[in-house]
Amino acid sequence: MINDFFSFLQKSAEKRQNLQKFTNALRLVNGGADGFPGFTLDQYGTHFQVQFFSEKLLAQENQICEEIQRLFSPEYLVVKYRLSPSGKDLEHPEFRVVCGLNPETIVQEGNCLFQVNLEDTVNPGLFLDMREIREDIERRSSGAKVLNLFSYTCSFGVHARVGGASMAVNVDISGKILEKGRENYKLNGLECLPGEFFKGNAFEYLAWAKKREKKFDVVVLDPPSFARFKGFSFNVRQDLDSLVKSSASILSPGGLLMVSSNYSGFSLDSFSEKILQDVQETASCAKVLWKRSQASDFVGSGQSKDSSLCATLVQVG
Repeated sequence: MINDFFSFLQKSAEKRQNLQKFTNALRLVNGGADGFPGFTLDQYGTHFQVQFFSEKLLAQENQICEEIQRLFSPEYLVVKYRLSPSGKDLEHPEFRVVCGLNPETIVQEGNCLFQVNLEDTVNPGLFLDMREIREDIERRSSGAKVLNLFSYTCSFGVHARVGGASMAVNVDISGKILEKGRENYKLNGLECLPGEFFKGNAFEYLAWAKKREKKFDVVVLDPPSFARFKGFSFNVRQDLDSLVKSSASILSPGGLLMVSSNYSGFSLDSFSEKILQDVQETASCAKVLWKRSQASDFVGSGQSKDSSLCATLVQVG
């Protein structure tokens, strides 16, 4: 098995060679779909991240890490252990630094730059599987007013502004995360405009925007599956419908709503159909422009619980 892995690792990098012309942040191994269940390998420029979702390859961990070092000469390599079936280790998994001192680096994604930190929870600051969707939003943002809900480190906001958006409002409950978003703006030479960073939950902002009769040309709605923060609780299965309807109500004529979820209980076709139905309660002539799963380097997306994404783009009349 380990010899097969070494051989695949070289072939895997070659398969993604065209993608590496666009970005240096990508997935090199995506678990069972690549023939290695329970194992992923991500590249963030000169930094690399291994994740174990099962114990099948753990016995060969040291050999695997040695080969990664030989092939890629990483400045930094970390191994994260996400072995809890209950997901208890989702935000703060156990990890081991194999080599390197500084977990922070800057990566390029198309026209944009982002800061990442491979020791900062499970996700280093950039969701790799959403890359192609961010690129699409960038292309559609020229002159637009964009609302980025559950903004995290504001990657959609950065892409929108780089694409020519007149402004991109980023909404998140964490002030610490929004500060990272401001840093990403500055990294890309973007002025942080008044009102572009809102600390609070998405429901609060949508209610405020509706009351003020604010309209947006593009709304990005990418919520977590579950969230709790200072008495606020969110469950995507229960709360997504109302969020979609509220988001649709503040869209300008011809406006776009992108909705996505990594919740493994959704299927792409039914997800897209339900989002369209919710939007049509506000705009009866709405239509689906596309429905997508994870980016192309996430081969076999949807075949395992840890590799799933449903996303759809709806346009109102």
